[in-house]
Amino acid sequence: MTQSAIPGQGTTRRAVVTAAGAAGLAATLAACGKDDDGGSGGGSADSAQDAGGSQPSQSASQSASQSAEGGQSGGGDGMELAKTSQIPEGGGMVFKDHKVVVTQPKAGDFKAFSSICTHQGCSVGDVSGGTINCPCHQSKFDITDGSVKGGPAKKPLPGAQIKVQGSSIWMA
Repeated sequence: MTQSAIPGQGTTRRAVVTAAGAAGLAATLAACGKDDDGGSGGGSADSAQDAGGSQPSQSASQSASQSAEGGQSGGGDGMELAKTSQIPEGGGMVFKDHKVVVTQPKAGDFKAFSSICTHQGCSVGDVSGGTINCPCHQSKFDITDGSVKGGPAKKPLPGAQIKVQGSSIWMA
């Protein structure tokens, strides 16, 4: 196969075709990087939705651990999610950017779960009526242990690790 140069430029046809392909791939990847809700992916790091809202969210791995320490310097290597006063008793908040939902089933008892529905991977939308609710197919999960309260989901939400220090809730 012969490589022919574009007249007057010394650039091979292969280089031109490769560059055009790379530009097309970059455009495709940029389009795929948009949020599910039609946004451009640029949101605040602390984007969350409280018990009454329906902002979608998305994964993590074990029940909440609670600390009696009132540390002011923070939660170690974690990131502060919210103040304990922001999580309603009997409800919770979905933290879209952190792919976690934090609940408070009873006063002072904080739990955390993945915000990815186990049915088809949608992000749960809100916490209300004692359940974590998925807007895609209406699966419902218990705020105390992540168990399925209404299908089509068959598996519970996996737990996520958080740390409660003083009046702050931190990613562990």
